[in-house]
This record gives sequence, C-alpha cells and structure tokens, in this order.
Amino acid sequence: MKKEEAKEHRIKEVLIVGGGTAGWLSACHLARSLKSNSPDGVKVTLIESANIPTIGVGEGTVPAIRQTLAHLGIRETDFIRECDVTFKQSIKFVDWIDDPASKDSNAYHHVFDYPERQMVDPTPYWLMGQAGNASFVDAVSVQGKICEAGLGPKQMVHAEYDGLVNYAYHLDAAKFAAFLTKHATEKLGVHHILSNVTDVKLSEDGDIRAVQTDEAGELSADLFVDCTGFAALLIEQKLGVGFIPKDDILFVDTALAAQVPYTAKDAPIPSYTIATAREAGWIWDIGLSARRGTGYVYSAKHTSDERAEEVLREYLRATVGDMADEVSCRRIPMRIGYREKYWVKNCVAIGLSQGFVEPLEATGILVYDATARMLAEQFPPTRGAMDVIADRFNGRVRQAWDRVIDFIKLHYCLSQRDDSAFWRDNRREETIPESLRENLEVWRHQPPSPYDFSSKLSVFNLENYLYVLYGMGFETRMDAISYRYPDTDTAVSIFRQMNATAEQVVRELPKHRLLLDRIKEYGLSEI
Repeated sequence: MKKEEAKEHRIKEVLIVGGGTAGWLSACHLARSLKSNSPDGVKVTLIESANIPTIGVGEGTVPAIRQTLAHLGIRETDFIRECDVTFKQSIKFVDWIDDPASKDSNAYHHVFDYPERQMVDPTPYWLMGQAGNASFVDAVSVQGKICEAGLGPKQMVHAEYDGLVNYAYHLDAAKFAAFLTKHATEKLGVHHILSNVTDVKLSEDGDIRAVQTDEAGELSADLFVDCTGFAALLIEQKLGVGFIPKDDILFVDTALAAQVPYTAKDAPIPSYTIATAREAGWIWDIGLSARRGTGYVYSAKHTSDERAEEVLREYLRATVGDMADEVSCRRIPMRIGYREKYWVKNCVAIGLSQGFVEPLEATGILVYDATARMLAEQFPPTRGAMDVIADRFNGRVRQAWDRVIDFIKLHYCLSQRDDSAFWRDNRREETIPESLRENLEVWRHQPPSPYDFSSKLSVFNLENYLYVLYGMGFETRMDAISYRYPDTDTAVSIFRQMNATAEQVVRELPKHRLLLDRIKEYGLSEI
C-alpha cells in the first residue's frame, strides 16, 4: 500500500493486547462506540494469556464508574450479584492527622456527595466557625453520618444507578474482569483470543503491523492497545517509549496484599474504604460481601519488607486475632510514574503500561476508564487522522496524570505526623510539585474556588480538595476577607438544616449488608 493510500485507509480493526480490568474496559468502550456488533463497525479483538493472572488488588472505584457501567449497558443488579460488590461512599482516613487541635481529631471522611451551594457557599462560613464544632464533612454533607451509621446509599425503591447520595463500589477485581469479558463478548461483539504474544512486528513506516502468537498465529490490526501491564510489551519493549518516574514525589512503591475472611457471616460491612496511615505508608481495608481485601502500601526506601509484613499483621490482629498470623500476603512491586507518551504511531497504552501511582483515592481504575473512553470517543477514522488526535490525547492524558499526582501528594504534605522519616520527607518542599505548592499558598489566604479548577480534564476537582484540605486541618486565614461573607444567618440556617436532614436520612436508610442482601434477592428496578 502506498503512503498516501495508507493515510486514507479506514481503520477497521483494533487489537487489544492484554486483559484485566484495563483491557476489558477498553474493549467495552471501543466496541460500544465503534459499533462492533454492526457489519459496518470496527472489529475489536482482545488477546490475553491464560497464564498471567490479574493483579487483582484494584478493588475500589470512584462514582464515575456508575456512568461507565450504565453507558456500557450493564445492569447494576447483575454487577452487584456477580462481582462481590459493596457500596463505597467515602474514604475514611485514619491516623493521617497527628494534631490533637484538629477539628476532625485523628480521622476524617472524604465523601462522594459534593457540598451544596444553595444560597451561599458554606465553606467560608465553616472556616469562620459558623457551624460550631461540626467537622467540615458533617457541616456540608449528610454522607459522613450515613457512613458512620453503617448504612447503604440508597433504598430498594431507588432505580439502578440512582441513590439518595452519591456512591461508587468496592469489587472483586478478578470477578470484575471476568464479568466485563462476558459482557464484551456476548453483548458488544468483542472477539476474544487466549494465546501468548511471542513477537511484535513493525511495518516499514514504524507502525505495528502484527503480533505473533504461540497458538493463534499472526494477528494484524490497524490500531493496537497495549494493556500488558508493567511489562509494556508494545509501547516500551517494541516502540521504545520511555517511562518518567515520579518516585521523587510519591514515595510509596510496594504493596503487600492480603484477603481476610469475616469472623462472622453477618458482620457489618463498612460502606467506605478505610485508609489507615502507618510509619512508611498506609493500609487499605475494603469490605466486600464475602471477605475483606486489605493491604499495606509502603516506601521500600523507608522500611524493609519484613517490617512491612509485621505492620500489616499487627493491624489485622485487632480484628481477626491469631488468624492474622495465618493470612497469606502477596508482595507487589509498583512502578510509580507515567509514559513519555501514551499514544505513539498506531499504539495506545492504557492501564499499567500507561502509568501508575499508588491506589490512594482509587486512581488506577479511574484514569484507565477515563482514557479508554476518551480513546473510544475520539477514535480516528483513518490512519491519516491518527497523529494529530494522538498529540491531543497525549497532552490531555499527561495533564490528567500530573493533576492526579498533585492530589495524592496533597494527602502526605498536609500531614503533621512526625513519627518517621517517611512522613517528614513527604513535607520537604522539594518533593512537592510546584503547581501544588502554588495552590497551597493561595489557599492559605482564601478558600479554593472553581477558578482554581478550570480544566475539564482534571480528575480531582474543587470538592475533592475541600474534603482533604479541611479534613486534615489545613488553615485558611479568613480575617482579612471575612467582610466578603456577610450572610451569616443564611449560612447558620443551612448548617442547621444539614444536621436535621442527616438525622432524618440516618433513620430512613437500610443497613449496608441488608441492602446488598435484598438487591441480590430481589434486584433493583431498571432505569
């Protein structure tokens, strides 16, 4: 094919190399947008090895996943039944604050319901003390109290993907990948091949022409999606795209994962992730229907693997006793950072091959889902249209990763913990991105505003920052600007109404485990 003909060649086939959550989310998004079930649509094929298991620790999500599941035509009832799903309404940060004077003591919630801005913005009035002793989250939202009461985010009368408050999910990552596999192949027309890739072949112009496999022969396509994890088989090993490490900003680089059974069949299930700070990182604790998923993510530069295992088992001992000594732990090294580029030639990296930072705030699935959907909805019709779209994609994804890194770093640099070098090093100015340092300086003199988050590509926005800043006791000096906020009576009325509403919904919502049991038995109404 001549060069000019190649540019006008319509993209008819996409090959996704690698499965797992990232691979199958990509397959679903592409197949839906590109009408793979139609004779005129783009053929989407996913090849994965039967011998490489999913890492399987990405068990937390953010509320955007609800829009994704609905968009893909997945019933919430089926998802809950098949993926050991529980509801997630918050991340509860425990022991990240080491300041007795903090408004929230040693724990705070980053809930998913955003602060309401009715007649006035409640944030400056809370900062001026008009909400009394209420924590920031309780002053502006009912969800913290819902979480602490052990309740679900909805009632059975709510339709699928609807709720009294905003929510996401906890899920079994391996079951979720299998669930997406079934949906993609049976409902969306994705072709599935089990085989090992043994070689990647390039054409004369440097594009990937095909992959060679051990059982399926040579597989060609017009565009390739690299979902091969940290191995980055296509984007790095074949196309030579470099990796930009960010471990000078985010120190956590190792995970120690464990699955823990409940001590009682009817044990309460928290409807939030628990993130408990420890000497060299933090421990996650996620309640699924049948078990808990836990683990310690830590900096290998600040502790040993042996000490990390001791810390995790000490944590587990508080809830499961001597069983903590018998729990099997799996150590997972993590490569912190992102690619120099994410789309090169006719190859797009999504998933761990694209980039990775620690799983605080469920960043992994969030970024992979967002970039897979962006690829699907900005898909080039021809090879000639690909390069300019790739340039835009690369800029947008880089910006998203940089903003994610700022937000994760925020949690560490605000902490006043002084019990280890890990926490002290996280506060060193040279480890804090300049963009975050500038924002913090502004926010010391005025509360964050929507103008600080003007990009639609920011993954975490104003409300996310408010919950973390003021949950961790960040101080915004209001004396010089208090005159700008004269509506004290209105604000006080709003705070009182929020408290009354919280008391009411706590009486009305069902216990979390009971809600899940009812959904599994009766199902939810379709939208």
